[in-house]
Amino acid sequence: MSDKSPVQYWYNTSTGQVEEGTERSSWTNRLGPYPTREAAERALDTAKQRNDSWEEEEADWRGHA
Repeated sequence: MSDKSPVQYWYNTSTGQVEEGTERSSWTNRLGPYPTREAAERALDTAKQRNDSWEEEEADWRGHA
């Protein structure tokens, strides 16, 4: 069994770059962690899809669909 943790990836909203491992920017500019570089690259799209879904659910809950 390995003591090594899986590599995690973050998306830096300030630079638009993917960061990996333990060296990363301030939490104020980061989305993640993500399990793969590709998932981190899609961070903004993923966040938009989730926000859109939550807004639809809230509108349905409030009866404003």
